[in-house]
Parts: sequence; C-alpha cells; structure tokens
Amino acid sequence: MADTTRAPSDPCGDPDVPTSRKSFVPLENNPEVMSELLHRLGLSKSVGFHDVYSIDDPDLLAFVPRPAYALLLVFPVSDTYERFRQSEDQEKTEYEGSGPEEPVMWFKQTIRNACGLMGLLHGVSNGPVKEFIAPKSELSEFLQQATPLKPVARANLLYDSHAFESAHQSAAAKGDSAAPAAEEKVDLHYVCFVKSLDDNLWELDGRRKGPLKRGKLGPEEDVLSEKALSLGVKSFLKREEEAGGGELRFSLIALAQSFE
Repeated sequence: MADTTRAPSDPCGDPDVPTSRKSFVPLENNPEVMSELLHRLGLSKSVGFHDVYSIDDPDLLAFVPRPAYALLLVFPVSDTYERFRQSEDQEKTEYEGSGPEEPVMWFKQTIRNACGLMGLLHGVSNGPVKEFIAPKSELSEFLQQATPLKPVARANLLYDSHAFESAHQSAAAKGDSAAPAAEEKVDLHYVCFVKSLDDNLWELDGRRKGPLKRGKLGPEEDVLSEKALSLGVKSFLKREEEAGGGELRFSLIALAQSFE
C-alpha cells in the first residue's frame, strides 16, 4: 500500500474529476471507518466491513463471515492499470442505464478524492445487502431518488447531498493515519466488486464509462469465492506481474454480516 506510482499524464484520456469540482478528504481503507459511515446513513449494524488478510489462504479467508456481499479493492494506480483501462474503455459508450430493471446501480464519480465513498455506495446499492438498509433512512431515501435517474443526474444527486458529505467528512477525520488534504492528488484508487441478483460479478468504478460485467457466478458463490477472485482481484495482480511491475501492493475489505 505504500507504493504510490503516479498515473501517466494523458489529458485526453484522463477520467479524473477536474480540479474545479468539489473535493473530499480521502477515506482510509479501514473497516471500522467504512462501517461507521454507512451505519450513520442507515445501514443496519448487523452488517459491516471486515479486513481480508489473504485471497489464497483458506484459513485466513475463514475470518470473514460469508456470504460476502461486496469487496472493496484499494490499489496504487500504475501505468499498467491506466493502459488497461484506456484500452478496455476505448470502444465502450457512456453508460446510460437507469431504473429498477438495471442489473446493477452505478454512479459516475464527479467529486475529487471520493473514490472510497463511491466504492461504499456501489457496495451497498447492489445485491441482497440492500435488505439491511433501514426504511426512511437517508441512505434508503437517497437510493429511491437515484434509482430512476440517468448517470449524470445520479452523480448530481450525490454531489449535492449534504447527508453524504457530512458522513464522509466525519469518517475522513477518523482512522489510524493522518489524512491528506482534500485538494491533494491521491494515487490510491478504490474499485468495488458485487454480485448482482442474477448471479453475475460486476466491477463498479466511478472513473470508468459504466459498470463492467466480469463473469457468471454460481448461486452459492459470493465475491470472495475462488471464481469471483479469479475474475476480479486476481486479474489485477496478474496484469501487474505480467507487465513486469512486480507484486501489486493492495488491500481488501469485504462487506458481510457483523460479528456483533
């Protein structure tokens, strides 16, 4: 996680939010901080985030309650990743989905340094974890308003949300390390993996052109299953290793039932 390789300079292909837009203090990838933010907005305390200490050791994976509803990957943005992103997005059109029939709910990022918040929002907006959102809570009402909107209008809804900004500010002030300034360029990025109700694994990232379907999962396979990890997180690691970048330094937290 200490590696903070600079992304290549590419104004035409740079998906990052313009400096004229609102900035948030980046969130620390800390399960307690992330859980508290979502609990404040209306997610039941029976669900929360857990550190994932290994993606290969079954004994360490066993520390995470199952099923895992969402997986947040944090990694340093490298030249290899940016080349892959640009190549994959090149032929794609901007996503325009909306409504309750969407396979997943996706949000475009328009707030600087808010990729952690985007990851949380993607994780809690999709799949069966939505059943743990308190009715009439700020999170429930926000998702109700967001569901029929197209991506640009959804992004504006989030941009203007005082509830989300306040919850984010409170969470960013916590954690184990000193947070950078809101205006600082941060090279660590969050990506969320979720399993949709039709058993597909999706990669959700507000920097991309839309949600990315990564493959079919079995009814009993969650986002920490071997197949899901192979389709998602391990593909990141493989690309970096094959490009000669060495082992990618990353961290993971999973959304699942709380221990309490």
